[in-house]
Formats: sequence, C-alpha cells, structure tokens
Amino acid sequence: MTRLRILIWHIHGSYLDAITSVEHDWYLPVREGHYGGRRLSSPPYVHELAYEEVGDLDLDLVIYQSPTNLFSDALNTLSPRQRRLPTIYLEHNTPKTSPYDARHPVDDPTMLLVHVTDFNRVMWDSGRTPTCVIEHTVAIDQDARYSGELERGLTAINGIQYRPRIAGLDLFLEAREQVPLDLCGIDTEALGGLGDIKYNVLHRHMAQYRFLYSPMRYTSLPLAVIEGMTLGMPIVALATTEVPSVLRNGVHGFIANDNEELIRGMHCLLKEPARAAEMGQRARELAEERFGVKRFRTAWNQAFEAARSLRS
Repeated sequence: MTRLRILIWHIHGSYLDAITSVEHDWYLPVREGHYGGRRLSSPPYVHELAYEEVGDLDLDLVIYQSPTNLFSDALNTLSPRQRRLPTIYLEHNTPKTSPYDARHPVDDPTMLLVHVTDFNRVMWDSGRTPTCVIEHTVAIDQDARYSGELERGLTAINGIQYRPRIAGLDLFLEAREQVPLDLCGIDTEALGGLGDIKYNVLHRHMAQYRFLYSPMRYTSLPLAVIEGMTLGMPIVALATTEVPSVLRNGVHGFIANDNEELIRGMHCLLKEPARAAEMGQRARELAEERFGVKRFRTAWNQAFEAARSLRS
C-alpha cells in the first residue's frame, strides 16, 4: 500500500514497538513530563519532534489513544487541516465507569475505532462509530526462549498496587504465601518485587521462570500473557476478560476463577518441569498463529485503508 505519514503519541511503549514495525513514516510529538519519543528499538523511520512543531507536519493519518489525545492534544497542537485527516482511535482498555454500560468517548461515524480484543469491543458501547478488532502482537527478543530453570513463578504487572482490585493484588499476595512467586514491573519494589526490568532484557529474564501467573481481573488481554506465550511459557491466569478465548485449561497452562485451583496448578508446574515445557510449547505455537507479527501488520494496513475511506 501507499507509504503513509502517521502521527501517534508515545503512550504504551511496548505497543509502540509493535505498531511501528508496520513500515510507514511515524511521527512522535515529544513533550517533557507528558510524552516520550523514540524507543531504543525504534526503526529509523520513526521520528520525534517537539510538541509545538506538530501543526507544521504534512501528515496522512492521525492515531489517538486517549481522551487527552482526542480532546486536548488535537485542539492544542493540530492544524485545522490535520484535524480533518483520516483518523483512528486505538482503544487499549476496557470501560472503567461501568463494565457493561459505558459509552465510548468517540462518537464519530468518520473515525475508525480499533479495539485490541473482542472482549473490549463487546463491553464498550461504541454508538455510531465504526469499529474493528486488531489483536496484539509483541516485539520481543527473538532469541529469548523458555528454559523454566527457576523453580518459581513470575507475575509481571506495572504498578499493581495502584489498581489493586483490577490487577488482582490480593490474589497475587495469596498465591505468594503458598508458592515461590516473584513480581516485576514499575514500582513493584514496594511489595518486595524486582522493580522495573528494562524491556530489552525483560524477556530473557522472564524465560527462566517455570510459569507466568496473571491475576488480572478486568482488562483486555494482558500483554505479559502474550509475551509469556511467545517465549514458550505455560500460563496460569484468571479465566476472565479475553483469556478464555485464548487459553485452554490444562493445555496451555491453567485457567480458572478459583485462585486455589490456580495455586494447585502452579504446584503441578513446579513439580513437573517436563509437563510445564509441553504446555509452554503449545502456548508458543498458539501465539505464533494468533498473535504473530505478520498478521498484525496486515490487519493494521487494512485499518489504515478503512480509516482513509471514511474521510475520502
């Protein structure tokens, strides 16, 4: 397809790595204390510029990822012409005000609303805005592979204490009392965790653990789950959100809504490393099929074309 000039804000670093693997010219507005710029892993066609210079850019498409992007950044930085360009709103999250009765902030039949899971799309009331689903991929170290040599589990959640019920902090603490379980992510040192592990070394570190445990109650689909699957890790997770449509209990790991049942599964994986490796290999095969980068790039190029047709 035609090479596009796309404006996107740096909001989710790992997702930025994934979406900028789609070969177009990407532009990141940098604003100290608000938005960062390129990642170490960013390809050369990803450009950063001062927040104040955005209005001078010759663009083809704009991607919003938050209400602040849509209602503040657009008005304060984009020119009138840029605000009329083909536009996508990328919704990473499930609704917070109500899990079933929340109206999405976008209400525009000429803007494409992209959800990251079918669960997200069915929970949001998207009104008259056209929608599609593009499931995640992850841009991780391709040489990182599961070994499972550490007889411990790992939970990877940033700032779990700041959203304790949603992120399942109580479930993690309950499990940690009965199973050797480490926690990593931003600000997890306060809970005896490992803290933030830089993304370029995170996956080699993850791959040493026997399993990944996701206690998330309410989200789209945790990226850590997809990362763990891609590495070849067995997954232990609550059977909520999009997880039941992805993982099969006893095949790719263990999923249930009973934390005690999950803890029994963790003990099983610790005692049976060969079974853990078999489950992890099946998880890896599923990740390659469902969350592969080629599929992701094709879907995003189709979304760009769809967005352009809405404002043609």
